Order: sequence, then C-alpha cells, then structure tokens
Amino acid sequence: MLISTLTIADASLPLVQRWVFDRIGIAPTPFATLVYDLLIVAAVFAAMVSLIAMFCIWWERKVAGHMQSRFGPNRVGPIGILQSLADGIKLLLKEDLQPKDADGLLFRLAPYLAFAPAFAAFLALPFGPEFTFEPRLNVGVFCILAILSVEVMGVILAGWASNNKWSVYGAMREACQMVSYEIPLGISIIIGIMTAGTLNMVALGHLQGGGIHTWLVFRNPFTLLAFFVYFVASLASNKRAPFDLPESESELVAGFHTEYSGLRFSFFFFAEYAAMFVVGGIQTTLFLGGWNDPFGLIGYLHAKWAADPIGNAGLLIGLNILGAGVFVLKCMAIIFVQMWIRWTLPRPRIDQVLYACVKVLLPLSCALLLGAALWQLLVGDAPYVPWTPLPAYTPLAGQTFQPWSISQWWALGATGPFVTQVILALVGIAGIAAVIGWIFYAFRTGRDLKQRLTDPAPIITADAELEPA
Repeated sequence: MLISTLTIADASLPLVQRWVFDRIGIAPTPFATLVYDLLIVAAVFAAMVSLIAMFCIWWERKVAGHMQSRFGPNRVGPIGILQSLADGIKLLLKEDLQPKDADGLLFRLAPYLAFAPAFAAFLALPFGPEFTFEPRLNVGVFCILAILSVEVMGVILAGWASNNKWSVYGAMREACQMVSYEIPLGISIIIGIMTAGTLNMVALGHLQGGGIHTWLVFRNPFTLLAFFVYFVASLASNKRAPFDLPESESELVAGFHTEYSGLRFSFFFFAEYAAMFVVGGIQTTLFLGGWNDPFGLIGYLHAKWAADPIGNAGLLIGLNILGAGVFVLKCMAIIFVQMWIRWTLPRPRIDQVLYACVKVLLPLSCALLLGAALWQLLVGDAPYVPWTPLPAYTPLAGQTFQPWSISQWWALGATGPFVTQVILALVGIAGIAAVIGWIFYAFRTGRDLKQRLTDPAPIITADAELEPA
C-alpha cells in the first residue's frame, strides 16, 4: 500500500511529498513540511546544480575541442569526464586573493550574489507533473525571471568592488546589455503566455501534452518566431558568445571577474552554466512541450493514471522520472546549440550588440506580439488540455479531448489552428532532422581529419637549420 493514510487536507500536497510522508509514517505538519523542503533543496537541488554545471563545463571543452580538431579533456577519468572535478579541487586549493584597494565586503559578496539567483531559479522549474518543487506557483515564469534579474547585481558589484578599470568596464557592459535584452526576452515570453493563457509552469506542461503539434512553438507562426527571439535574447542575458562582452578576454583580460581567484572565481562559472540550464528550462517549458514527448504518450498516461493517484502512485512517480529525463534532454539540446554558437560566431562590438537589440529584436518582438494578439482574435485556438474532459461551454462538453482527432478539432471550430499546427510541426521536424543530420555528418567527417596536438613536433637538427634555402 503506497498512500493509504491520506486525509482531505493532505491532498493539497504534491504527490511525491505525500508519498514520502506516508512511507515514513509522519503527519504533514508545517514543521515536517519545512524540514522536507530543506532536505530536498540540500540533497537534490544542490547536487543537481553542481552536477549540471560540472558536466556542462566538461562538455563545452569537448565540443570546443572537436570543432577545432582537438580531443579536448581526455586525461582525467574516462574521456576526461572527471576534468571538472579536478579543476574544482585545484580551485579549492588555490590562494584566495583580494586586491588591496578593493571593497572587501562587496568583493566577497558578489560571487554569492551571482550564484544564488541561478540556484534559486531551479526550484521553480517543472521537471515533471509532480516533480516540481512548488507546483502551485501561479506566476512561475515571471518568478524565475525576477530571480535571474538579481544576477546582474552580482556582476556589477564584482566589477565595482574590484577597483580595476577592466572589471568596471565589464560590469558596465553587463548592465547595459542585460537591461536592454530583457525587454525582447520578456516580450517573447509574453507571446507564449498569451497563447497558453497561464503563468503556471506545470499547467503549461499539461497544455502541451498531446503531441508535438500541441507544443506552443507550433501553435502559430508568431510563437515560432518568438521562440528564436527568446533564444537570441537569452544568449545576451546569459553573457554567452557572441554576447560575452562583459568578459571579453581579448579586450578586458577577464572582464568583471579579472581579480577573482580560487573558489570565488568558480562561483561565477557555476552561475553561468546553471543560468544556461534555467533559461533552457524556461524555453523548454514555454515552447517545447516541457516534460512531454513528441508523441503525447507521457501526457496520455499521466491523465489516465492521475484519475486514481493513490492506487497509481508508483506508476506516476515512474512516469515523472521519465518526464524529467525528457525535460533535461531538451534543456541539454538547447545548451549544446549555445555552445555551438560560441565556438562558431565572432564577437561583435558593444555598439553592434546594442544595435541588434534596439533596432532589430525590440521592433521584431513588438510586431510578433501584435501578430500573436491578432491571430488569437481572428483565427482563434483550441486552448484545451489534452486527454482531459472538455469544458461545459464547448459543443463536445464532457468528452475527452483527443488532440489527434481531426473530427474533434472540426467540431470545436478549430480546423484552421489544427492545420496550422500540423504544418508548422512538420516544418519543425524537418528543421530538427536537418540539424541532427548536419551534426552527425560533421562528426563523421571530422573523425577522418588529423587531430591537432596529438603527435610531437619533429626535432630539427643543427645541420638542417644550416642548409641553404
């Protein structure tokens, strides 16, 4: 028996929490709930953030190596997988230096202020229908954006407190870049929210559980374009190349963290890669179906088993584990594209970065917002949760919404949106297949190239140097 002692009051708790309390045999008192939340944060989320950051650091070095005909890390552990761990130990043992004229309090505070928001944002990400720290958070999207906006304060403090002109330059670049690109970033999110009709990130996942054609990115042409606007703006807000001007080592030594060393330096690195996963998680939840697979099987099985959550608790937890794997895989795909772009495109000037925001992305995002609003007004949509009973105000009230049933879309008066979603989904599938094929082709042909730095350089003798040309 999994959940046999639940009361009506307990039903408001998340499924996993209810299951844990029942197995332990304790009542969900406020103190017990607080202890449970603290343990989850310390044991699950802290470990998750650390592992994701360490893996992404190693992965980026491998991606950079393959793009430059090198092996990348290959000495510490199998295929160099433990390189990040070795680097972490090295940073722990390095001397923690602080400039003599720096502002000591702000200098020490800045790394933690940069890392804490990225860590806190993980708590609102919906890894699964029941694998969400707080599924009842009805403003989840804007909550994450508000938390991440605090990170810029850590960067500004790091640059200002270092009392170094290069650090100050990097901090000021981050300030103007972050504030500028948050506007098209927010507008592109509003487009997705307006299409979905909810800010709750769990509800966003349920709304896209009917298959790839129900994902918000394929709802209409404007959300598809908003997906790319969000991606470009997220690169700038995360200081990722080609928008890494706050750190540009060719101009500012290391930018805002020039004076940092040891453990405090590692906090900035961890914050960057954790924030990459968070913005990828927002993009996955808002546009790419969240934890749902392209065929709608997870959404179908969840709707079926959630009818009896007590008897099917084990099945639901297993389904959530599968959904969490799908969610992480989608986020990692987005992170890979960010890495791909970093090692492909050159860095623009700061005036070009701001021009791209003010003169390109901002007008484009405003036009997309207007187009999405007119689409909702003139064409409409079928904003129903797949595999659940249709509302009473619809012609098919009480019937289960079948997202693959053309007859239901016809009866609901949503034939136009259905055809649009199918066409856009086919275009998206073709584009994804082309990108994956391109990656495999590059990987296959790259194996035939001679890897750099693998053979010792030939020794030139003195006699050879004296030979006439």
